[in-house]
Amino acid sequence: MNPEIRQIPEKKFIGMSMRMSFAENKTVALWRGFMPRRAEIPHTISSELYSGEIYPANYFNPFNPATEFEKWALVEVSTITAVPEGMKTFAAPAGLYAVFIHRGPASDGPKTYQHIFGVWLPQSDYLLDERPHFAVMGEKYKHDATDSEEELWIPIKPRAR
Repeated sequence: MNPEIRQIPEKKFIGMSMRMSFAENKTVALWRGFMPRRAEIPHTISSELYSGEIYPANYFNPFNPATEFEKWALVEVSTITAVPEGMKTFAAPAGLYAVFIHRGPASDGPKTYQHIFGVWLPQSDYLLDERPHFAVMGEKYKHDATDSEEELWIPIKPRAR
């Protein structure tokens, strides 16, 4: 499983967030609160949904599933003129990303992430960068269906030579 390496400009989003850990995952509650309200967000770019994560510095070294991070349910916007009550803005700074395609049920996501962080990243010419991570759930995303697909965007930077 090899990623596509992409350089992106800054992206703007509006959405909702919750603090959670992998041990106490509140993703379902986050999305249940967001989905009925997503149509309130002005200037959306597409129907794609984004799951964003902001991890504390050195979150993965060493990895502890009880350590909290901030998780977001988001839509991308062209401009921010108004933010619905109870929502916030989120910016993904410009930078380099390794974009992986996760195929299969969302519940199999941990296997894909294990490959990314345990196999691909250590063998690559890149290091993990401390910027937001996100997943893009587009037309092919079907949650726990076996033919579901989503993009996993991992922030990277070149390894010093």
